[in-house]
Amino acid sequence: MPEAFHLTAEEEKAQYDLHENSPDDNAYRAFLSRLYLPMLELLPKNSLGLDFGSGPGPTLSIMFEEAGHRMALFDIFYAQDKTVLTRCYDFITATEVVEHLARPADIFTRLWGILKPGGWLGIMTKRVQNRAAFAHWHYKNDPTHIAFYSNATFCWLADELGAELYLMAPDVVLMRKAA
Repeated sequence: MPEAFHLTAEEEKAQYDLHENSPDDNAYRAFLSRLYLPMLELLPKNSLGLDFGSGPGPTLSIMFEEAGHRMALFDIFYAQDKTVLTRCYDFITATEVVEHLARPADIFTRLWGILKPGGWLGIMTKRVQNRAAFAHWHYKNDPTHIAFYSNATFCWLADELGAELYLMAPDVVLMRKAA
């Protein structure tokens, strides 16, 4: 989306501050389980993960910690410790965040760079089905959503990164870095 249509950082954060996501919310945990469960099956015990775009109520990280994994958080508004972006991880999650990225290629490259060989990148975002459906798609109406993805987008991205691609569900993508 052209930059002229992007919200300011203050406007964007104000939108996120309205979210009421909490680790105590079982419905939210069920929503996140669409990414959590397939990733959990693939991870060795005691893996180190990064929850990128963890938001105001980090929950996915807690779910992984409850399963015995170690987690770091990064969020441009709520968990701003950039030193976590200098470490390497066995897995990285980005749930409902990539649609908010003004420069997604830069972020994907950066995340891929801190993912260990054999590691997993898990992405959760709704995908565009086709041009006709896009016109009536509710997801594009969120003013914080400025980047949109399709199966073809993720195929291209996986090819660019040299990743194994797994389209797990209509809103779940896993990519594995070569060992």
